[in-house]
Amino acid sequence: MRADRVFAYGTAAGLLGDLLLGDPRRGHPVAVFGQAAGAVERTLWRDHRGWGALHTAVCAGGVAGLAALASRSLRSSGATSLALTATATWAVVGGTSLAREARAIGGALAAGDIEVARERLPHLCGRDPQALDADGIARAVVESVAENTSDAVVGALVWGAVAGVPGLAGFRAVNTLDAMVGHKSAKYRRYGWASARLDDVMGWPGARLTAVLAAVAGSDPRGAVRAWRGDAGRHPSPNAGPVEASFAGALGVRLGGTLSYGGRVEHRPVLNETGRAVEVADIERAVRLSRRVSALALGVCAAGRLLFRSKRGAAS
Repeated sequence: MRADRVFAYGTAAGLLGDLLLGDPRRGHPVAVFGQAAGAVERTLWRDHRGWGALHTAVCAGGVAGLAALASRSLRSSGATSLALTATATWAVVGGTSLAREARAIGGALAAGDIEVARERLPHLCGRDPQALDADGIARAVVESVAENTSDAVVGALVWGAVAGVPGLAGFRAVNTLDAMVGHKSAKYRRYGWASARLDDVMGWPGARLTAVLAAVAGSDPRGAVRAWRGDAGRHPSPNAGPVEASFAGALGVRLGGTLSYGGRVEHRPVLNETGRAVEVADIERAVRLSRRVSALALGVCAAGRLLFRSKRGAAS
């Protein structure tokens, strides 16, 4: 079976597996990787960029290398290659868990149980839940759904289209390392620098594709493009900015503003300032938009890989 078909069928099967099964309660490959990366950190940690770069190379490079070895050893069989691609896709994407957590918080807010919503919010993002009212929690959920659509689904598919199973696994490893050590705390400001910068680089194409597809799949394409062009550049994250701005415009809501992380207050620019305030019902709208974007991303990435192979074949 040709490599482009293995990718298309395998990633489709992996996304279907995620939709039907979600993440396992125990022994998730990403959680196992996180435990291994934590062990490496305990051995290597120094308040120095070089040691942090070594940590990134060992962890992300090790995962990509193992994935490449597995792909090479199984490439003689189309069926096993497809199974490996499907399994890797299921392991690295997290669209179902994202939707489940967002809907659980939305359900609690709709029932008027803000304490339950506050308890569940840390499963989705790093905001201080006690500092948020119901509207603030709803806004945080919509922003997290937007950003994680890129990080947990689209970005992985993009790198899978580029580099197959090693691309899928490597992207997820880098994204996980950024979540672990890439934040600007006193402990990780230097040590996590390499992970954060590599995540910015690898997240760049997926974030732009997510923003484009949100504009295509949303109810207000012009508003999405307008918010993206006008507001994304003012966001402190080069990748979250386009995604959140496009989602804001597509949904017709305002995102951004004052946030609280770990006791640290950040005053971020408002995205799509002409939109209305986020309501609880917008959580479900954001989840549905995320689903449409993910499905479109699968089609775009599969078509892109097929087109690249066709051009390469014609050139040879």
